[in-house]
Parts: sequence; structure tokens; C-alpha cells
Amino acid sequence: MIQHHPDDALLLGHAAGRLESGRALVVASHLELCAQCRERMRLFEAMGGAMLEDVAPAALPSQALAQTWAAIDAMAGSESPVSEPARPVGTRPDLPAGMAWPRALADCRASRWRWIAPGMRWSRVKLPYDPAANVFLLRIGAGKCLPVHTHSDNELTQVLHGSFHDGRVRLGPGDFDETDPSILHEPRVDAQGECICLATVRGKVLFQGAVARWMGALVGL
Repeated sequence: MIQHHPDDALLLGHAAGRLESGRALVVASHLELCAQCRERMRLFEAMGGAMLEDVAPAALPSQALAQTWAAIDAMAGSESPVSEPARPVGTRPDLPAGMAWPRALADCRASRWRWIAPGMRWSRVKLPYDPAANVFLLRIGAGKCLPVHTHSDNELTQVLHGSFHDGRVRLGPGDFDETDPSILHEPRVDAQGECICLATVRGKVLFQGAVARWMGALVGL
């Protein structure tokens, strides 16, 4: 059962289309699994629609319609008569048996699993519409832990497989977490099996210790 969810500010931002692309991707991955948050999203979207209905009409420039039709005609004229080839499926690293990729990542490319430390691997996720977004997957073995760290800004994490505890909360499949500079933690994967998470980071992950900082630099965190 999912215990931890995005707060209302994140869901409102997602409903309004205001979230940065990496953050929107992680929130969307949570929504796929969480009926409770999908229901809240429907409420926020309905509220947004009601607010739009109350907005006073605004006059458009006299040439607005003509300019719109001209733009549509220009787009139609640039289309090739040859049918568009099928879009190639993005590369993806292997996953444990029974685990499925979030639909939110369908158009994304993800690198093969790369070694960080014994029992720890990562994969860079590339968004086709925002190549600069800092999104990645972490795959940590049973009983392993990330070094103690905090954050210069903000991190969103969605648990896709397995579970871990960071000293303040336990997160299992489907759970969502948000951390900031006020949180110093050491996420440790449960002994029952490995854990895979999808995450996006603003700023930097601030590891304690020279070796841990080297690991962070290796991953680009």
C-alpha cells in the first residue's frame, strides 16, 4: 500500500503544467500507481476549469484569426507526403523479473546500468523534450546504503521496486519522497531485496566524505 505522496503544491503545479520537465516526469510516474493522487489531480483540474470559466473574456487583435490560419497553412505545407517512419523505442536497462517501466518514461532513453560502488548502479534518463533535465535511476542491492548526504536544493524520488529506510521514513513500491537542504539522511535498502528508484535533482547532492563526493561527481550529482 502506498503511504507517501506528493504534496498538494506539487500536484497543483503538475495539473497546471508548471512543473519542470524532470519533476513532472517523476510525479507522473507516481500518478500511474496511485489512485488517491489521481483523484486529487482530477479535483485540481476541475478547479482550474471552473476558474477559467470565471475569467472575463479578453478582446483579440483584429488579425488574430488570419494569423492563426496562416500558421496552420504553413505547417500543412511543410509536411512531407511520405509517411512518417515509426519512432524508435528508447534504449532501456534491464529490470528485475515482474517489474514494468513507468508509462511516463515511454519516450525517454535510459543508459545501461553503470557501476558506482559494489552493489550500486545508476542509469541516466534522457528526456527527448528536455535533454538538460537531471533525471536518473538508481539500483541499489539488498542491505546496501547510499552515503550520508543532504541537498543543495531539492530532490524528488519515486520508488519503482523494492524498499529502503533513510532514518526518518520507510519507502516502498509506489511511494514518493521529496527532500531539501534541511534533510541529512543515509538511505539503506531493506535486506529482502534490491531497490530501484527514479529521481530528479535540482542543484547538487551534497555527500559527506571524499570518496562519497567522488562517487557523486562520477554520476553527475
